[in-house]
Amino acid sequence: MDKKIRYGIIGFGAQGSSYVNILTGTPAFPGFPAAAIPAYTELGAICDTDPAKREAAAAKFPNVPIYADYKEMIASGNVDAVITTVPHYLHHEMAIYAMEHGMHVIGEKPAGVRASDVQKMLDCAAAHPEVKLGIMFNQRTNKLYQKIREIVASGELGEIRRSNWIINTWWRPDSYYRQSDWRATWGGEGGGVLVNQAPHQLDLWQWICGTPVEVTSININGAHRDIAVENDVTIVTKYANGATGSFITCTHDAIGTDRLEIDFDAGKIVVENSLKATVYRMAKDGQRVTEKYMNDNISMMELAMLTRSNGGGGLYEVEEFENNDAWGVQHGTVMANFASHVLFGTDLLAPGADGIMGVRLANASQLSAWTGKTVSYPCDEAEYNAKLNELIAAEGKFPVRD
Repeated sequence: MDKKIRYGIIGFGAQGSSYVNILTGTPAFPGFPAAAIPAYTELGAICDTDPAKREAAAAKFPNVPIYADYKEMIASGNVDAVITTVPHYLHHEMAIYAMEHGMHVIGEKPAGVRASDVQKMLDCAAAHPEVKLGIMFNQRTNKLYQKIREIVASGELGEIRRSNWIINTWWRPDSYYRQSDWRATWGGEGGGVLVNQAPHQLDLWQWICGTPVEVTSININGAHRDIAVENDVTIVTKYANGATGSFITCTHDAIGTDRLEIDFDAGKIVVENSLKATVYRMAKDGQRVTEKYMNDNISMMELAMLTRSNGGGGLYEVEEFENNDAWGVQHGTVMANFASHVLFGTDLLAPGADGIMGVRLANASQLSAWTGKTVSYPCDEAEYNAKLNELIAAEGKFPVRD
């Protein structure tokens, strides 16, 4: 019999129930095709503190053990690894408890609200090498982004000069934010779009383009929505080599845009809707050239050809590739990869240690917006934590964080 990792899902809400569907080959909706059960995996148990959700889980999956207490599930012997689909502040707390009790963990994104909390989780993982820690960065399984990362790392296009990502494809009405008391609160969720919708793109941005040295951000709280947290964000970054970047996101754009542009010394990459990438490689007379070469040598006629013709006047080559993953494939791939890592030592697509990068970027964005200043990356964690607690206290719904 094939070796398998038995996953315990903590939280049977929208995300947790979707993972249960993936692990059991259950269609997400009636009439929808079911995703294939990820290799080396099976569903071991389900946990939720809400009696109604436990009842719903038991009715749909009568042969699966159901628990009200995640600690009891961990001690049951029914699971080998847990996935933490719970409010953000609980991600690191549950992961630490699980690892201290011999359990492998896939943490849901974000790895935590505060970088200091994520560091505690990583310190725990380092102290318990017998267990493994991963992060549910399912977008890393997108072969389009994997290929882009390979191109960037190869250096064939030279250094990055500038990157821009506008990602607004997650419109949320007020009714969405009213689903739970903790949602869109400083004390319950830890923020808005930066901790809820955007963590995957923040991760991909730094995974592909590297981490900045400075962050400047304008974040608007409650833009066109009756919420207290940020839902309209513009981040500007500066990198050690002098490159710049921008990241623009919001949850009030009903039309939505998802476009990543990376400008290099010798070309450009454009990604539309995370589905299609176009790579432009500068060339002249069949030879690869740089923008500097073109600046020094291009004629006015060639300038007109470059800027006015659809094909660039033969001054660049074009490659296109696409990604068409079906629903559930990406999350299932992370589960299969993690199981294979535990069983056979396969390299992780999303190691736990990588989870802190996007959290640091989100923290720096918030601190810059709160202070009206450019901040370093990583930012001052103590200052960020103190200002977050000020917002939690002013909100008056949840206790401040230690």
